[in-house]
Amino acid sequence: MKLYSTMSRQLEELPAPPGPVRMYFCGPTVYQRAHIGNARPFVLGMWLRSWLRAQGYDVTLVHNITDINDKIYEAAVADGWGASAELAECATRWYLEDTAHLGLGMPDELPRATEAIPQIVAFIEKLVDRGNAYVADGDVYFSVASDPGYGRLSRQRVEHMEPEESNALKRAPQDFALWKANKPGEDTWWESPWGRGRPGWHIECSAMAEDAFGPAFEIHGGGLDLVFPHHENEVAQSQALGHDFAHIWTHNGLLTSGGEKMSKSLGNDTTIRGVIDAWGREVVLLYFLTAHWRKPIDFTESTLEHAKAQVEKFRNVFVQPDEPGADWAAFEAALEDDFNTPEALAVLHGWRDHALLRRALSVFGLGSLAERAEAPAEVVALAEARQRAREAKDFSESDRLRDELAVAGWEVRDVAGSFELVPKA
Repeated sequence: MKLYSTMSRQLEELPAPPGPVRMYFCGPTVYQRAHIGNARPFVLGMWLRSWLRAQGYDVTLVHNITDINDKIYEAAVADGWGASAELAECATRWYLEDTAHLGLGMPDELPRATEAIPQIVAFIEKLVDRGNAYVADGDVYFSVASDPGYGRLSRQRVEHMEPEESNALKRAPQDFALWKANKPGEDTWWESPWGRGRPGWHIECSAMAEDAFGPAFEIHGGGLDLVFPHHENEVAQSQALGHDFAHIWTHNGLLTSGGEKMSKSLGNDTTIRGVIDAWGREVVLLYFLTAHWRKPIDFTESTLEHAKAQVEKFRNVFVQPDEPGADWAAFEAALEDDFNTPEALAVLHGWRDHALLRRALSVFGLGSLAERAEAPAEVVALAEARQRAREAKDFSESDRLRDELAVAGWEVRDVAGSFELVPKA
């Protein structure tokens, strides 16, 4: 299998099965309910794990939770929480509950930054000892000048980079924080060799990824907006210690709304839970399938309606006669070539082979489309009444009952001498 890597700007081949394939996908910063854009890297990671395991790989997926961050402090004050740790714990629970409703299972490990402080402190100490980091009044900064290859991932030139934060004690504007001294209003901290404080954002992922996998692993994933500065800085930190770190860097395209990136700060976000409640998890998953993972995808009522129609088409296949003989190789080829889900989806729409279609859809958590839902007794009674009206040629009553069934969320389909009830997508 080949995947495009942001680092090399080309397709990179995975090792032959069984691998292993170790994947670290960056997760959310937990300060409010996650929006639907946050679900894309989660879904991609879970789909990749599902496919690779089906292909005989030994796969481990780690998906981190950033539960200490400036945004959490700010939101805790703005939203009236008693403590930032309380907000982070609650928002973590929301994220895990909401992603669980996607029906894909959960990653193998879900480390939290607050649970990795000893590993983070040890990592920073090594960087200081090697001269790649320096202490400045309780803060610790990575020295970008100590890394001659800095910018290798994002292809940015150091002199053109915007500084992340200002501090007169920094040696260079582009230097970034590994450890932040505790400040007034920050109600969580840990003791360290440099005084009371807490980790910077970037160091946590280097520490947690290497804690899970060691100094080298196969795939590091996340949203395109993480290329710089987050992932650029992860590379710098880890390679400063002589570690290879990730071989393949996968950055998924972002969700857009009216052409703008979806984000909490813009106020155009829609929560994962809200979208699932409104459209159903199958529609959400099918929606993500429609765009290549590296491309942006517009989040609109129209794109969701299109996904809903495709869900219904697949359900329809399973109430039609089975036609064995689908070409699994075509489906496999699409996914083995940079995990091209739109191409794989096009292949599946041509299939009428129930067994293979169910098997393929199950890779994406959509095996449920092959299941026939049992209609409630009252819905069956309406359909039977409609059948009697049709037999009596009372088509006005038959149409009325069909509309009543539609309001109840069911479509009635006429078959020879009987009917079938299919839930509406």
